[in-house]
Amino acid sequence: MTETQPDSEPTHADAPPEDAQGNGGCKVSASEEKAPAEFEPPEGGWGWVVMLASMWCNGSVFGIQNAFGIMFMALLNEFGSAEDEDLRFKTAWVGSLSMGMIFFCSPIVSVFTDLLGCRITAVGGAAVAVVGLLASSFVKSLGPMYFTYGIVFACGCSFAYQPSLVILGHYFKRRLGLVNGIVTAGSSAFTIGLPFLMSSLLERVGLQNTLRVMAIFMFILMLAGLTYKPLLPKPVSSSKSGSRCPAPNKVFNVQIWKSLGYRIWAFGIPAALYGYFVPYVHLMKHVEERFGKDANKEVLLMCIGITSGVGRLIFGRAADYVPGVNKVFLQVSSFMVIGVMSMMIPLCHVFGGLIAVCLLMGLFDGCFISIMAPIAFELVGSQNVSQAIGFLLGMMSIPMTVGPPIAGYLRDRLGDYNVAFYLAGIPPLIGGAVLCVIPWVEARRKRKEAEAADKTTENMLERKSGTPDSTHTQTKTEDPESVI
Repeated sequence: MTETQPDSEPTHADAPPEDAQGNGGCKVSASEEKAPAEFEPPEGGWGWVVMLASMWCNGSVFGIQNAFGIMFMALLNEFGSAEDEDLRFKTAWVGSLSMGMIFFCSPIVSVFTDLLGCRITAVGGAAVAVVGLLASSFVKSLGPMYFTYGIVFACGCSFAYQPSLVILGHYFKRRLGLVNGIVTAGSSAFTIGLPFLMSSLLERVGLQNTLRVMAIFMFILMLAGLTYKPLLPKPVSSSKSGSRCPAPNKVFNVQIWKSLGYRIWAFGIPAALYGYFVPYVHLMKHVEERFGKDANKEVLLMCIGITSGVGRLIFGRAADYVPGVNKVFLQVSSFMVIGVMSMMIPLCHVFGGLIAVCLLMGLFDGCFISIMAPIAFELVGSQNVSQAIGFLLGMMSIPMTVGPPIAGYLRDRLGDYNVAFYLAGIPPLIGGAVLCVIPWVEARRKRKEAEAADKTTENMLERKSGTPDSTHTQTKTEDPESVI
């Protein structure tokens, strides 16, 4: 957390909270009528070190999660046989539980980030992740893995991940899109390289020692979290009591839900994600059924991973040139393209066509991910962004968990994935259409705020000009028609 204000300048508890939030919580002396300037990030400096630390966080957290397919086979061989269908179903839930918990815990993580700060939350989360991986390396059956890997490790990753997005707003504003693109590209780089490292480790040192090597990645993440030095001034508390317990509005930030634009965004994105991840889960099986088991399906994952990283860099930088909340249109375009590409998958009867589809899907997947944080900063401001991102990620956990099983159920009932992919393209299209309303809503809100501000200024000027002396005020009250 940021340092407290000096005792020599007491906090005015009766100051309007809007003023405190609007200027980043900076104090105003009693003799100063003019509000202090809004906090401006340094746009660099130590921020570049923070950016590299956040990049390591994204890479190590999601690199390990996305490489679970490699560990999946190792778990099957360790605790039974790869041919055991019942064991395969149970083992798959270890990875699903782990990925779901990262997003499900996000609302809780946002509260801890507001109360304890980015640095303490991130370092503590990485420490819990280390414990989870080390504990997983000592288990002798699959059952405890649900707790050690699926819950402890995943919760630690969640607490380490979210502060890495929030802290960037302390150092960047004008370049925030580019920086977020670089940071989120870390997960693409790790997703491409980490499976090769894990495969080599599993072959040479076994599952237990591989998990211990992954724990080293989390330990480095602990050190990276120490670089998260906060810069945003701490908001002035309006509480007059000396209670050490945080105010309820600090624990649960209702301010973000007062923004209609944020409410549309927070419900529109989860609606789009019901079909968003279906191709990522079921594409390999579909390729195997259509083109045979010998088809080089791994190249499709590589295409998605590479172009996703490129997309995060390109669209992250492009977002810096898109003014204000109009960045939402970039996210709309990503949903539209991914929805259409999902519907194109069953129509591809040539393997080269699938490669082209995967290249486009990866590119616009990077667009969607890289501009989430910049849009959150535009909608709710830097003081409220932690819980805004947290609640969004928490709501995203539901469609991420539900969508792919529904597609699998349709495959079992209908005999192929064609209908599943057609239906998977509909939610992204609907979600993208809903998000198009946000720029109009935000423009109307700003117009009303400007009109209200102008009216307030006019009233203040009228009151100031109408009180030079008490005699004039009395005359004005008794005979308003005499005032020209």
